[in-house]
This record gives sequence, structure tokens and C-alpha cells, in this order.
Amino acid sequence: VKAKWQTPFFMNTIREDIHIGKLIHTHLKEHGQSVAFLARELGCQREQCYRIFAKKSIDTDLLIRIAKILQYDFFSYYNSCL
Repeated sequence: VKAKWQTPFFMNTIREDIHIGKLIHTHLKEHGQSVAFLARELGCQREQCYRIFAKKSIDTDLLIRIAKILQYDFFSYYNSCL
């Protein structure tokens, strides 16, 4: 009988505790940067940014781009889960 692959415990913690979209939106507001600014830097419409803010998790390449634009290490939120 093959053993079923189980999700490591820390992956469950990440999904339950971190809502990266909300964290990005909060950081943007706290630093006086507009959604229009982020959209312009990402090369997308503001509506797409609001979709990002609504997501609990996003693609790592996108998170890297946002982190560079906002000059903030959003990955630090995940380091505590490792």
C-alpha cells in the first residue's frame, strides 16, 4: 500500500495565518502609495491590483515584482513559518 502524501504542518500554518494580498494592500496604504502607482509599475489596470489584494496567496514571481516595486520583503512573513 502506497503512503499518501501529506501536507507538511508548516504549509497549513501559512495558509491559515497569512493573507498576502491584505498585507500588500496595507503596506501600500501605510506608505502613502496609491493603487494607481502599483498598477502603473506592474503594467496592469487598478482592477487587477484589487484582485491581488483579495488573494490569500499569489505567485512567487508576482510577489517578487511587488516586493521590488514597494521595496519591502513580503517573504519575511513566511520565514516565521519555517
